[in-house]
Amino acid sequence: METMKNENNALRMIMTTAWQFVKRNGYNLSKALKCAWANFRLYQFMKGRIVRFTFRKIDGTIRESVGTLLDNVVPTPKGSAQGKKTNDEVQVYFDTERSEYRSFKKANLISFA
Repeated sequence: METMKNENNALRMIMTTAWQFVKRNGYNLSKALKCAWANFRLYQFMKGRIVRFTFRKIDGTIRESVGTLLDNVVPTPKGSAQGKKTNDEVQVYFDTERSEYRSFKKANLISFA
């Protein structure tokens, strides 16, 4: 029963992200779903290991990055995050090459390995 809830939450998150891409970025549904699934897989991989991925920066340049969301690699935040709004359009990660937090627009993800 618990796995079914997790699967339903994952599918809900993927569909919500895809509809955001359709509404805000003008993607067709096919492209939006592909991008939403890629972002979901990247997030899952970053929770378990260090991942190399590529995305387009807002200025149009391509950036290759190495990042993770592993608890034993990511430092504890210094300030309190209470009351701070989260942005669903942005993926936050810890850049292991620069040893600091970074983010990119989910719609700009190109690939990951």
